[in-house]
Amino acid sequence: MGNQANRNSSFWFIILSIFFGNFMSILSSTTINVAFPVFMKDFHAELGAVQWMITGFLLATGVVAPVVGYFGDRWSYKRLYLFALSGFTLFSGLCTIAWNIESLVVFRILQGVFSGLIIPTTMTMIYQFIEKDRQAFAMSLWSLSSMLAPAFGPTLGGWLTEYFGWRSLFILNLPIGIVAIAVAFKCLPLHKTAPTKSFDLPGFVTVLISSSFIILAFSEGNGWGWTSWKTLSFLIVGAATLAYFIRRELTVKDPLLNLSVFRTNRFTYSLIINCIITASLYSGTFLIPIFLQDIQQSTALNTALVLLPGSIVMAFFSPIVGKLYARTGPFWLILSGIVLLIVSTWELSHVKLQATHMYIAVWMTIRYVGIAFAFMPVMNAGMSAISKEKSGHASAVTNWVRQATGALSIGIFSSLLAARSSTHIKQLNEAAAAGTPFLREQGMTLGVQDVFLAATIICVIAIPLTFLLKEKRKKRQSLTA
Repeated sequence: MGNQANRNSSFWFIILSIFFGNFMSILSSTTINVAFPVFMKDFHAELGAVQWMITGFLLATGVVAPVVGYFGDRWSYKRLYLFALSGFTLFSGLCTIAWNIESLVVFRILQGVFSGLIIPTTMTMIYQFIEKDRQAFAMSLWSLSSMLAPAFGPTLGGWLTEYFGWRSLFILNLPIGIVAIAVAFKCLPLHKTAPTKSFDLPGFVTVLISSSFIILAFSEGNGWGWTSWKTLSFLIVGAATLAYFIRRELTVKDPLLNLSVFRTNRFTYSLIINCIITASLYSGTFLIPIFLQDIQQSTALNTALVLLPGSIVMAFFSPIVGKLYARTGPFWLILSGIVLLIVSTWELSHVKLQATHMYIAVWMTIRYVGIAFAFMPVMNAGMSAISKEKSGHASAVTNWVRQATGALSIGIFSSLLAARSSTHIKQLNEAAAAGTPFLREQGMTLGVQDVFLAATIICVIAIPLTFLLKEKRKKRQSLTA
């Protein structure tokens, strides 16, 4: 009885430590967008300069992810987590005293470096510190922290900016960060570190260059032009250095990132499905604000309120899915989630210019339920197939690839939306009588439909991969029988 109570107490203390840091890290990336006009006004800055607060932050989180496995093994994941929390909190404080847009962007990028350490480190600690039979439930709570932040981030960011100014967005991180550091220091176990390995400096430099160039190319490709020399140069250099990095990590004695995790088919299939879910998630979060604000002329607050029910429902279902996982395994949960994603995305591919906010809110909520059903099970299905010793590298690979997928998705979807909208507007202009109203809005709506159709097709690809996960699970059960 006493041992069970201690086990439960230890579990919840670890989850509390992880929850605080993960929530703070993701919240900071969702509260900024709504304050762009305020940054532009206060610093007399152009939109392109202010957007680097998002682009630079995402770039930094993607670039730093591959080093998590090495430093976690060398320092221990508790020390790495405390270092990341301290750095994130410090640069949040420095953001509040920024004197121009350049200094704010620099502090924000450095904040992103530590955020990029926090997310894969918290995921790794679940597989390092928590018993296997409770890892799925722990992952559902980790997912909950990831979902609550974007659920309330935009609304909270708008409210704070309006009443307390943009500095309040960063001041908010200070008490959360201090509490997170204190709880992590007190509650997380300190595991023995691995024998010291040499740091793979060439590997680090090449992953830094390849990640930076590829993520930048996809993030800025629509603005630069996909066939411009700048975009193509970044893609070619990024792809060449990435190829060298992969070849090196597979042959060097002490790799920076242990890519042998891809030899575990279950992990590889899960990661591909994870990327498909990520792309589907980004399609909705990218397209719906454009549809509501740019096409229907709604306010940012109304947009946040339309998306809020889905985010709350997604957060509500997350721990429920964690409990169901123990009974059903991942297959049926992932399959159900992907089917909901396909149906809701297909329905949104028929959205009309006159669509009501209720219609959009309902179908976005169904999408978010699908993501809640699929996201945690697919993460745990892959990570649980990896040994504890390699879990840090598997987590680093997962977050690195997902970050690149996010940048790729936004780049492709924005480019596709611009191209299809332009085509539809031109066709409508040729067919319509002079003075026909709302041609631009109708053309953009048709463009939104096309992008949602593309996102639907992407989701369908995940179905056969989900059945591969089921086959692997059956094989494993037969082997242990």
